[in-house]
Amino acid sequence: MKILRVATCQFSVEGSISHNYLEIVRLMREAANGGAEVAHFSESALSGYAGVDIPDSDCIDWQELKTATRDIQSLARKLRLWVLLGSTHPLTGKNKPHNSVYVINARGEIVERYDKRFCTGQSGPDPTFDLCYYSPGNRSTVFSLRGITCGILICFDYRFPELFRELKRQDVQVLFHSFHNARKSVVRDPSYNIWKTIVPATMSCRAAENHFWISANNSTTRPSCWPSFAVRPDGAIVGKLKLHQPGCLITEFNVGGNYFDAPKHWRENAMRGILHSGRLVDDPRSSDPRCL
Repeated sequence: MKILRVATCQFSVEGSISHNYLEIVRLMREAANGGAEVAHFSESALSGYAGVDIPDSDCIDWQELKTATRDIQSLARKLRLWVLLGSTHPLTGKNKPHNSVYVINARGEIVERYDKRFCTGQSGPDPTFDLCYYSPGNRSTVFSLRGITCGILICFDYRFPELFRELKRQDVQVLFHSFHNARKSVVRDPSYNIWKTIVPATMSCRAAENHFWISANNSTTRPSCWPSFAVRPDGAIVGKLKLHQPGCLITEFNVGGNYFDAPKHWRENAMRGILHSGRLVDDPRSSDPRCL
């Protein structure tokens, strides 16, 4: 059994890189002081979310964003802290940027990056559609942290169980899932908040069916749909922060712990397309669906 101390961080993501940078730095220090080995931040935490926190990616000061990222890398090295940093990754020419999470190791190096694959909506006039502002990614991201295999997903990716199964096939043990379910341009009718039900329920289901830990965070910008939380491999939510309040939830992820795993004996077969348990029988009363 290996233990990974994870800081699931939340704050109000704004359209100001300098504001976001100061919050990230503050929470990195809080995480390190709390004994965390990795600080996990929400979707677009540094850059702000195009179409939501900022009008579009054209208004991003790319040099300011790069400088702030380098400073965060330097602090990660000083604190000896891994950082999962939500941001925006520029591409070349007229290509729209990626909605990304950078993986910064404890030496301050960017060792991987995940680009959100399922951007919401479709190209069109609706300003909340990701595809108006971002290019989707096309690959999974898996990395090793202290001998533990980790994966990353971003927000709307959670609606696609195929992505979780893909990570399970790559032996992922800890999943970092960055969200941004906040601000009025996303939450148009705060009285209708299906996300506070469906996101925790889905994360619990994904953890239990794949038997891995999940760190799920969110922006606290009002109105935020739900607070950040952590999920055990048996599907139990083992801690959560307070809604609309910045902070970091530090959780000991006991990787390899003896947690309940109902589908354990059939999961690998199911992933290979063998969608039953036990031995099939050759019986006409089994093969004929019309018999009584």
